[in-house]
Amino acid sequence: MIHSMFFLQLPLLEKIIRPMIVYLCLIIFLRMFGKRELAQLNPFDLVVLLCLSNTVQNAMIGDDNSVSGGIIGAFSLLVINWLLTRVLFRAPRLNAALEGDETVLVEHGVMDADAMKQEALTEMELRSVLHRQGYQNFDEVEKLVLEPNGNFYAEGIKSMSDDAQRAALMKAIEVLTGEVRQMRAELGSR
Repeated sequence: MIHSMFFLQLPLLEKIIRPMIVYLCLIIFLRMFGKRELAQLNPFDLVVLLCLSNTVQNAMIGDDNSVSGGIIGAFSLLVINWLLTRVLFRAPRLNAALEGDETVLVEHGVMDADAMKQEALTEMELRSVLHRQGYQNFDEVEKLVLEPNGNFYAEGIKSMSDDAQRAALMKAIEVLTGEVRQMRAELGSR
């Protein structure tokens, strides 16, 4: 029993290289198929990602179901991820090329239909994103961006009433400051 748990059925080098190849291919495929796959917007995308992990399992471990093989495969994935993050950190241009660009989906309260089509997003999915960000309608949003890593960034429109309130508060503070100075001067002269 212990022999079958720890005996490698494949050569060690193959156990190391297999997960690394699959990892690099998945990175390339996810980049090719867009940011939407990373954002996990709907149940279909989640199912694809779950099936993807099961699909590549045998490619990574081969016919080996040993504990040692699993540990070596996991270690290989961690090593290739660590190496890739270090290389991309030291090569910003390569990182930018692999990561891609952000996509502006809403600007000045208006949806960009072409950008939504490019990312295969429906209006309903975009509304769901807005709600998670704390907005009710598109007209409340100055800018909504789908970032290269699959995250959404939303920036609200500042209302004029906020600016007016801020100006009124500043004026009141100035008046109070003047009154306090005057009171101090009167107290100092007594």
